[in-house]
Parts: sequence; structure tokens; C-alpha cells
Amino acid sequence: MKEAFSLRTVRKKIVMLSKLAGIALIFSYILSTGLPVSQDLSFFIWLFFILLLVLGIDFFMGRFISKPISELNASAKRMAKLDFSAPCNIASTDEFGELSSSLNAMADNLKKALTRLEAANTQLEQDVEKERLLLAERKELVDSLSHEMKTPLGVIQAYAEGLQDETDEAKKQKYAQVIIAETKRMNDLIVALLDLSALESGAAKLCVTRFDFVELAETAAGRLLADIPDPGFELQYELPEQKVFVQTDKRRMEQVLDNLIINARKNVRPGGILRLELTTDGEMLHVSVFNQGRRIPEDVLPKIWTKFYRNSNAPYSGSGLGLSIVAQILSMQKLPYGAENLTDGVRFFFSIPVS
Repeated sequence: MKEAFSLRTVRKKIVMLSKLAGIALIFSYILSTGLPVSQDLSFFIWLFFILLLVLGIDFFMGRFISKPISELNASAKRMAKLDFSAPCNIASTDEFGELSSSLNAMADNLKKALTRLEAANTQLEQDVEKERLLLAERKELVDSLSHEMKTPLGVIQAYAEGLQDETDEAKKQKYAQVIIAETKRMNDLIVALLDLSALESGAAKLCVTRFDFVELAETAAGRLLADIPDPGFELQYELPEQKVFVQTDKRRMEQVLDNLIINARKNVRPGGILRLELTTDGEMLHVSVFNQGRRIPEDVLPKIWTKFYRNSNAPYSGSGLGLSIVAQILSMQKLPYGAENLTDGVRFFFSIPVS
């Protein structure tokens, strides 16, 4: 019985309105004609009732039909522009209310679908960019290897041809030593270049452990400096007496120290000072490798960390990869590093948190 009188549909509301309008029209006519007034005045009173009835119907139509249609139209236009910021707010229980709920549900689904599509598109762009960078790195690796191998391969070929025709045993021995040295140089270059490429591409991961950095520095310096017979330079240490623990990749930090020490060893002037210094302020461990010798031009300093960069005035020939590997390892850990000219040489430095 309750359902029979419910106004859950627009059709029922219009039917109910038409019935009420008819009843009101008849009632107003009876009322106006039954008043003790003249016929003309009675007619005007009836017209006044009709005017009120028309205004009431107009209000009803605007409230329950025109306004919901306008709201639905505005929401549909916003959705067509992919604007889902304002939902359709129609609180009625009729078809307009149901259409509003369906429209809002569709908007939510579209919004979620667009979000997923944007995320997939972003991921696709990242994958494409990653693939592009990978292809560029591979091309650079091949180009670099081709360029860097020309000199040692040319030397090996020349000495190998000389070895075939040479009859002097002493010269044969010398040629063989040159070939072995150039082969080792090529191998070292390939290993360093592959290692640097792995670091740059992210293929190489850090294996973080906690260890005493002072012990690591002593071991590296002893292996690369102290055990060299007649090194031709003065070695100086300044290390903390107590242990200083850090938490990072031990093998990679040993690689950093090795490259910095080897670089300093190559550039220290004959009879000059090579100094390894470790200091701590309680929070950070500061590592410094100094060599007396020729200073680096200020405009060149930023370039020394670049792959294959070589100073044309350097007294030695190297692969140009050592400092690039240092920079890549330290950058991966967001550790500060740099190089600076002092009055009588060059100092390389970096810092690492104490754990």
C-alpha cells in the first residue's frame, strides 16, 4: 500500500501533479463562483487562482525536472572534458537520482581507468627511456672499446710480426715482454670499462657491511705504497689511532682508495710527498689523498671525473677510467667528493658517515 503512493518515478510525479492541478482548477472555479460577488469579480478571482496554479506547476517542473536535467547536462559536459572534480549531486529517488548515481559511478570508473592508463603510460615511457639509455650505453661501450683497443692491438701486432722475423734472443725476449704488457693493459682496460658500465647502468649493486675503515686504508696503502721498493717519493700517513667504523660496500670503497692512491702515485713528483690522511669529527670520516707535483688547471678540474679523460700534460698514459669509477661509486652512495689544487700539489678527498 505504501509503495502505491510512493513518488519514486518522474512519471508518477507528473501524473500526481496533473491530478492535483485538475482538482485545484475545479476547486478554484467552485470557490470563485460561490463567492457573494459580481460575476466579473468572480471571473478575475478564478483567473488569479489559475495564475497561482501555473506558477506552482512551473515551480514543480523546475524543481523536479528542469533542474535535475540541467545538473545532469553540466556533469556530462565536465566528464566529456575529463573533469571529474565535481560529482553530480541529485538526491532524489526517481530516475534522475538513479541516473545521477550511475553517472557518478561511471565517472569514478573512468577516473580510475585514466589513472591506471597514465601510470601505465608513465611506466612505458620510463621503460622506453631505459631501453634507449641501455642501447646508448652499449653503443658507447663498443665505441670506447674499439677506440681504446687500437693502440695496444697495433703495438701487439707490430711486435708479434717483429718476433716472427727476429733471430736475436734478447730482442725476442724484449718483444715478448712488450706484448705481455700490452695484453695486460688491454685486459685491465676491458675489466675497468665493464665495471664502470655496470655501475652506470645500475646493474652493479652495493653490498653494505659494517667495517673498520682505518684498517682498510692501512691495508690498501701497505699494498700499493709501503711495499714498493725504492718508490721515489716520501710516503706520509695521518690515520686515527682508534678504529672508525663505517657502513658501506667494503670492496667498492677499497676500489675507491686504490684508484685514488694509484692516481696520486702516478702524479707525485720525484722525491715529493704522497700523503694519505683520515680524520673524523665524530659524525663523518674525511679521507684525503695528496700528492706533491704539477697542479691541475682550474678549468680542467671538473673534467677529471669524466670517462676516458686524460690530461695531455700528464707524465703517464692511463685508461682514463680510474677517477670515473671513483666518482660513480661515491655518487651511488650520495657521498661528497672532489679535488682541489694546493700550493704544491693536488688533493683528492671524500667523506663518509661514521656508524
